[in-house]
Amino acid sequence: MTVNTTDEFDVIVVGGGPVGENAASYAIAGSDRTAVVVEHELVGGECSYWACMPSKALLRPSEVLTTARNMPGVKELVGDRGLDVDAVLARRESFTHSLDDSSQVSWAESAGISVVRGHGRITGDRTVDVGGRTLTARHAVVLATGTTASVPGTPGLRDALPWTSRDATNIHEIPHRVAVIGGGVVASEAATWLLSFGAEVTMIVRGSALLASAEPFASDLVADALRSRGATILFDADLTAVSRPDASDTGIGRIHGGAAELTVNGEKIVVDEILVAAGRTPASADLGLSSIGVDDRGYVDTDDHLQVPGVPWLYAAGDINGRAPLTHMGKYQARVVGDVIAARADGKPLNGKRFTASADHGQVPQVVFTPLQVASVGLTEKRARSADIDVEILGVDIEVAGSSLQQDDYSGHAQLVVDRAKDIVVGATFVGPGVDELVHAATVAVVGKVTLDDLWHAVPSYPTVSEVWLRLLESRRG
Repeated sequence: MTVNTTDEFDVIVVGGGPVGENAASYAIAGSDRTAVVVEHELVGGECSYWACMPSKALLRPSEVLTTARNMPGVKELVGDRGLDVDAVLARRESFTHSLDDSSQVSWAESAGISVVRGHGRITGDRTVDVGGRTLTARHAVVLATGTTASVPGTPGLRDALPWTSRDATNIHEIPHRVAVIGGGVVASEAATWLLSFGAEVTMIVRGSALLASAEPFASDLVADALRSRGATILFDADLTAVSRPDASDTGIGRIHGGAAELTVNGEKIVVDEILVAAGRTPASADLGLSSIGVDDRGYVDTDDHLQVPGVPWLYAAGDINGRAPLTHMGKYQARVVGDVIAARADGKPLNGKRFTASADHGQVPQVVFTPLQVASVGLTEKRARSADIDVEILGVDIEVAGSSLQQDDYSGHAQLVVDRAKDIVVGATFVGPGVDELVHAATVAVVGKVTLDDLWHAVPSYPTVSEVWLRLLESRRG
């Protein structure tokens, strides 16, 4: 533990994930200001150990294997071989450092950021209690505590000790049969790597589509891709009861006891493990917010400087504010809030766009990694129409030279949501293998309000999958 010689700092950040690290770093950069990060678990947070990094480490090998199986000259070598699961898990461990955060603490120290272990709780004006130790901030307190996995109150479910996302990303034992409760990003990605490890996967989805906030065509393509890998997907599913008589807390990522029986739409399903991926809860209830008159019953509201209204020294960034619950968006907010704190500490005006968080208002990029990647930014068609935008939809299958060279049997689709009156792209979605690298160009177009007339002069390189941009523009010519 790094301890400052005093318990007074310029900036106190509660939560030591990527958001908290970035907020602290930006707030003190190039100055003699001091910052401390308060963390009750691992410095580096959810993303480093239980979310982004381990999940992508588990997903990437199956992507490579699929490409190899669709590449003449390589598929003959691969044959019908599956993944070396032990090697995949070992590589995952190399990214999570086996849940050892010493390297992250070393980074904080090198950046001039102190680390205090324990649960931080606000007790008054610019004060945070950590296990009986009172820390005081000269300038600001930043909340960056994120969210925790939710487990519904279905009879018997919590007693069954189901897996949450942390177990799935830190998997050590492969269940033969898995029920995945949920149909969002975590559920779809976890189902993907569980299938690649040889598990039988049944997805229990309360709604009528996977990735419900995505474009409907993306939801359908992902469902088809998962089914083609062997998944059973139950839509409009009513889970009414769970029974697991010998549930046991065997440790994270290990099978938690014997078989479990789930009652879904009146039918019985027996599995070896249950993964609950049914949403997240903001970690705000035990932060002491009520002591300063701030509602502690959900997400923490902020303005576009990420300041909590009515409390000029308090800020909230990342998932805790509910604006855009993605690591890259949380880090974006952290950069904004750090710059805001620094400017105010120096007595400077908040002039310039970098002091205002705007990208999380209809300009959010995201990539979902399933058997087909879903890369999107901005508004869906539905959200654009709800905003009373005069919508024009440009959609084409991804059939360009670059995609045919990437792998045989390439299948994908692209769509732009266009504000017809302004002639600008307000949303884009790409579905297919390797489309993750397409979304940043779309993000630049959306954020920069680039007209379609100008996009004709952004010439895509040949032969790349980016040629789909030309096909989208050509589809408008009629």
